[in-house]
Amino acid sequence: MRAGLAVLALADSRFPGGGHVHSGGVEEAAARGLITGIADLREFLHGRLRAAGALQAVFAAAAAHAATRRVRSGHWRELDVELDARTPSPAQREASRAQGKGMIRAGKAAWPSPVLAELVAASPRPHHPIVLGVLAATAGAGPQEAALIAGYLSVSGPSSAVVRLLGMDPFAANAVVAEMSDELDRIAAEAAATAGLDPADLPAPGAPVLDLLAESHDRHHREEVRLFAS
Repeated sequence: MRAGLAVLALADSRFPGGGHVHSGGVEEAAARGLITGIADLREFLHGRLRAAGALQAVFAAAAAHAATRRVRSGHWRELDVELDARTPSPAQREASRAQGKGMIRAGKAAWPSPVLAELVAASPRPHHPIVLGVLAATAGAGPQEAALIAGYLSVSGPSSAVVRLLGMDPFAANAVVAEMSDELDRIAAEAAATAGLDPADLPAPGAPVLDLLAESHDRHHREEVRLFAS
C-alpha cells in the first residue's frame, strides 16, 4: 500500500517536482506547426515515449535498483554523468536538473532518507529521473514501478501542455495517453531488466529532433528575455 501511494504521488502532476512547467518539446513543435491536432499529438507522444521516455525510464529504474543496495560512493556520480552523456541538448540537461532540484526539495519532506542525502552529496543537482528512482525506492517501489512513473511523466506533461497551448480537447488528449498503456508497460519492463547494469552499459535511446526542438525553444526564450530587457 505504501509503495502504491508513492507511485500515485510521484506520477501526480501536483507533486512539486517541477515537471508540470516543462512542455517536453510540445511548445516549440506547436509553434512550428508540427502539432495541430490529435493525430499529430499521437505521433509526437509515441515518439517521445520511445526516446526520451525510455531513457528516463532506464535511469529511474537504475537509480531505484541502486537505492536498495549498498552501492559504492562514486556510483551516484557515475549514474548522473552517464545520463548527462546521453542528453546531447544543454537545454534538456538544464531542464532535467532543474526538475531534479525541485523533486529533491519535495522528496526531503515526503520521503527523507540517507540515500537521498548520499545522492545530493555526490551530485548537488542530479537529473530528475535519478532523483525519481531514489524517491520511488525509498517509498517502497521497485525499479519497474520507478520506470513506469518516469515513462508516464514523459508523455503526461506534454499532453497537458498541448491543451494549454492549443486549446485541444483535454478528453481526446488524455485518451491518447491512455492508448499508450501497453507500450508504456513494455518500456518499463525493459528498463527494469537493465537496472542492475553498470552505469556506462545502460541503454541510450535518443531523439535528435527533440534535442533540436529544445535548443530552438531555449534560443527563442533567451531572445525574448533580451528583447524585454532592452
